[in-house]
Amino acid sequence: MTTPSSAPAAMVWIPGGTFLMGSDHHYPEEAPAHKATVDGFWIDRHTVTNAEFARFVHKTGHVTVAERAPDPADYPGARPDMLVPASTVFRQPDHRVDLGNHYNWWTYVPGADWRHPQGPGSSIRKKPDHPVVQVAWADVAAYADWAGKELPTEAEWELACRGGLEGAEFAWGDELNPDGRWMANTWQGEFPIENTSQDGYEGTAPVGSFPANGYGLHDMIGNVWEWTADWYQAHGETSHACCSVTNPRGGAQQRSIDPGDAAAIPRRVMKGGSHLCAPNYCRRYRPAARMPQAVDTATSHLGFRCVVRATLPEEPPAATSSIQHDDARPPDGEDPVGPRP
Repeated sequence: MTTPSSAPAAMVWIPGGTFLMGSDHHYPEEAPAHKATVDGFWIDRHTVTNAEFARFVHKTGHVTVAERAPDPADYPGARPDMLVPASTVFRQPDHRVDLGNHYNWWTYVPGADWRHPQGPGSSIRKKPDHPVVQVAWADVAAYADWAGKELPTEAEWELACRGGLEGAEFAWGDELNPDGRWMANTWQGEFPIENTSQDGYEGTAPVGSFPANGYGLHDMIGNVWEWTADWYQAHGETSHACCSVTNPRGGAQQRSIDPGDAAAIPRRVMKGGSHLCAPNYCRRYRPAARMPQAVDTATSHLGFRCVVRATLPEEPPAATSSIQHDDARPPDGEDPVGPRP
């Protein structure tokens, strides 16, 4: 590991330590709560934006997974009309639907990609400061490599998200709306048919639109889910994994595969919830929340941020354990989706 002589641009130092990871009070995949120890690291202050990803594409010529036609050999039995450049887009139904079937609001849209996150006709031209979405694992890994960074482990991400608050329900404390203030971009109203946008946004918001957590990090909760480097496994398997609970790195790739997936696509952990998380369906706007995501699948509500792992500098920037209510712009549930296609 290297010791940076100064803080990397737009990154925040997270002091290492031991914290309570997971939760015993919500969804089963979050349990059991357990102690995890993580070394200190730098993490992006906010998720990677459209403008930042555009610079990467301009410099490297990278073509994202969604912009390429899937290889038929990887998807046995797939219909030919599905083997086209496409990605997964949230489409709000106009009537109540069965919440047990996420295909009632997720649609595989030809022509949807990071430049056109809602499909043909949509654009990011006026959204340079919104989080980039429609990026699969290969895309975020390529960006991180180009930037000289890495993707965070689940434990690193959750430690950073908690902002110095041990065991708190949210990244800012135990109240969803302290003093009536919206602290993250989530869904208000009945998902998926009515979003009242009480937080000021429908869809993604510009990064930094909501108050930072105690470490000065924005949008760790809500706005978009975020990729982590860990292969998905149940928390209950942690004590039996090959790695210790110090700097845990998730499970084995093969064990991350959904047994019901004919394509056998491995899955990584995504964290943080998104603008589609709602009290009546997906109460995952919490640090402990976690979901598996197929590595080949990009969506309109999934982005990422990066880390730089390093030894503790002699005089690291101060990081408090209390909430810092940074100035922010006033306020102007979902299931994982299946593997591509």
